[in-house]
Amino acid sequence: MSLETVALEHVPSSYRIYLALFRNVRNSGFLHQQLLARNTDFEYAFIDASTIVSRLHLLSAIFKAVNSSANGALKTPNVHSETVVSLSASNNISDAYRRFGVSPSTTDLFVVKITFPSDSTPVPASADAIYKHLKDNVEGDIVPPTDESISSIADVKTVRKNYKLNGLAWLDAVKDEVVKREEIEKLVLSGMALRGL
Repeated sequence: MSLETVALEHVPSSYRIYLALFRNVRNSGFLHQQLLARNTDFEYAFIDASTIVSRLHLLSAIFKAVNSSANGALKTPNVHSETVVSLSASNNISDAYRRFGVSPSTTDLFVVKITFPSDSTPVPASADAIYKHLKDNVEGDIVPPTDESISSIADVKTVRKNYKLNGLAWLDAVKDEVVKREEIEKLVLSGMALRGL
């Protein structure tokens, strides 16, 4: 199974975080439609993996969303939509969905499922049930969500555009691609952290 259970520090123990990465996704249009229809069976954060620069980038957004959920401070309908919006460096919710969420043309897809007991679901879905639902409904190849996988998927041009990192002469002057990616990650995380201050 390549559904990863993620442990984040400083998150209430009642929250469970699951993460999967699908490549060569062939039914993104269907998944996008499920979100638009607000189908509760598809309550996931579907994130276009090409917009993610590292695991830390994604986990930072997840942490921010879980924290908002735990503190009753969601700005969107649920913790999953909050995860997508938490990736953004701006407060424009529809812009965040457009830039980071699944679209009919998405081929590489992060799926985040965050569960916790609530009045409507006192016993949240198990990892096995989530994995089975994803295997049955996402037409793609599940791969480990490692930094190595992410670096081969990330579209640095799109990431730079999304976080307004174009025209930075000092960044363009960095020749070592690994160092450049580390600098981009720092700028992305800073932009996310400053949003809403």
